[in-house]
Amino acid sequence: MRENSRLHKRRNDPGFTRDGQASLSLGFTVSASTSANSRITRTKGRTGRHTARLDPRAPNLLPASDTPKITRASAPEIAELDAILAIVPDSPAKSLFGELPESERWQGLNARSKPRSGTVRTTVLANPRQTLAVLGYIGAEASTFERLALAGRMLKEASSRCPGSIGLIALGDDVAAQGGVDALLAAALASAFQMPAFRSHASEDATIRRLALLDAAKVDIPYATAAARGNNLVRWLTALPPNMLDAQGYHATIAKLAKAHKVGFEWLDEQSLRRAGANAFLAVSAANVRRDAGIAHLTYRPPGNKARSPDIALIGKGILFDTGGVNLKPHRSMLDMHIDMSGSAVALATLLALVELKAPLAVDAWLAITENQIGPNAYRPQEVVKAANGVTIQVIHTDAEGRMVLADTLALAGKTQPRFMMDFATLTGAAVYSLTERMSGVLTNRPKLAAKLVEAGRTSGERVWNFPFDADYDTDLESKIADVLQCSVDGKGDHILATRFLSRFVPDDIAWAHVDLSSATRNGGLAHINTDITGFGVRYALELILKHDILADVGRRK
Repeated sequence: MRENSRLHKRRNDPGFTRDGQASLSLGFTVSASTSANSRITRTKGRTGRHTARLDPRAPNLLPASDTPKITRASAPEIAELDAILAIVPDSPAKSLFGELPESERWQGLNARSKPRSGTVRTTVLANPRQTLAVLGYIGAEASTFERLALAGRMLKEASSRCPGSIGLIALGDDVAAQGGVDALLAAALASAFQMPAFRSHASEDATIRRLALLDAAKVDIPYATAAARGNNLVRWLTALPPNMLDAQGYHATIAKLAKAHKVGFEWLDEQSLRRAGANAFLAVSAANVRRDAGIAHLTYRPPGNKARSPDIALIGKGILFDTGGVNLKPHRSMLDMHIDMSGSAVALATLLALVELKAPLAVDAWLAITENQIGPNAYRPQEVVKAANGVTIQVIHTDAEGRMVLADTLALAGKTQPRFMMDFATLTGAAVYSLTERMSGVLTNRPKLAAKLVEAGRTSGERVWNFPFDADYDTDLESKIADVLQCSVDGKGDHILATRFLSRFVPDDIAWAHVDLSSATRNGGLAHINTDITGFGVRYALELILKHDILADVGRRK
């Protein structure tokens, strides 16, 4: 749920083939069937965890196509490109254009008027292919976000030509050139991605099949590709209609991804959760028509690492559709509530990206998957439920279901004693009202981590703002009959109070960060992403874990 938040209409982009099967650039193909003797269908009754048997006839909700081929272009190949995108400084020297094909053409484009940072110009080269030339200007002090936003505008300009092959280049000093090409590559991989659409006739528009790097800038292609695939997966899953990505469909999809990436997978169904005492989760799932809700637990251990406790646990809210429950949402607020599972997609995609990059870390992902439905069995205000760690909760509002399912999921993840826990959730409208959809909120139980959490947002281009986590906010959650109120009645500062509530389910000795995904959707997209569903979170998490080494600040396990 995102209480009282303003949501936006999802863009329908073409992407389904004529047989109704969706196409998506994730870089691998997954078969529609699941092996009957694979571990993802095996019951593990003694541990209280098992995977329910999946219907082999369940539809395949995963894509089949590869990401565009990324190459270094030779001089003869440049003339065969459909488009060339070049980023230059906003005060470029004339000699700089000598590095571009048909440099006089680019110089003429630059001479039209005084350049301004963030603007885009286009022309057509004189070669037989009439290659589209897209020129973007960036200031010397531009942020990663500004570079990504410029690259997104350039790809949007080029997309009108439906190019099959695009050349990418950034000019200037080494740092600027690398930052520019990184941004262009991220934007191109996002633009090449086909979002779900269900039209009777498939689109015949060409898609980007090849990306050619035209300069010698040092680009970490495996990292860029893994981050883009992760973002694409989040956008894809979040965009799927709720009658397709229901609990059984999501369960099957996660199982296939786990098998393809050779990571451990267990499904804690409602029976297992009842034995674990996860009554906060079960309160939310009680109104579901089918008993197929559960918590997915994925485990990645790099070769030679047999640790039982992970270095990092990623937790995601996966509310597949949110009616608000007994406190029913109005039409406009309920319309896009199929996107309320995007936090789980971020946690899932981040783990898969770490697997793809062979990260030397033990990582778990915990995904809380259910709907929040209305019905005779729906949970009600003033009920008292006991969570998996024994904390009792007084229910105030049934549309605050996200923190209920996360409470048990955090508690179960905490029992594995990770060094660092991080959850992702479209949790509160208060975060949207505070930041709009341009940034997401981050809160942590370790003040020393705050600066690094914000810096990772700045350098990744997925910006976050740190909100207070002071203990005196707990007075707003005092209950007369239980350990804690689910939420306050008036909703002031709900993004902060929700985090204080969630902290009750995180062991005190574990460092933890909560990301309130106010940027999960934005009308017109965000930065280099030109779809309303942004996939925000994967770039940020990878930056924080791999480039900023958050575990170094967390310290060793005691």
